[in-house]
Amino acid sequence: MERVTKMVSEKPVVIFSRSTCCMCHTIKTLFCDFGVNPAVYELDEEPRGREIEQALSMLGCSPTVPAVFIGGELVGGANEVMSLHLKRSLIPMLKRAGALWV
Repeated sequence: MERVTKMVSEKPVVIFSRSTCCMCHTIKTLFCDFGVNPAVYELDEEPRGREIEQALSMLGCSPTVPAVFIGGELVGGANEVMSLHLKRSLIPMLKRAGALWV
C-alpha cells in the first residue's frame, strides 16, 4: 500500500492499467485527448504488478484496473471517470490537480 501511495503522489494523474485491457485503453486515450500526460503503470508489465494490484484492491478498486488517481486521490475506474466527464466535473478536477492549464 505504501508503494501505491508513493506512486500516486509523484504526478497529478496516475493510471494503473493492464496493456490488454480495452477499458484501460479508453481511459488513457480520454486523458491524452484532453492534453493530460498521466503516469501510466501497466501492471502486467511491472515487476511487482501483482503486489500493486492487491494494494489497489485493498483501497477499494473493483475491478482493480483501470484505477485512476487525480491529485493523489483515488477517483475510481472507468465508470467513475466517465461519470465525472459527463457531469462536466473531470476537467475542473484536472485543472485543480495541475494536470491541465487551459
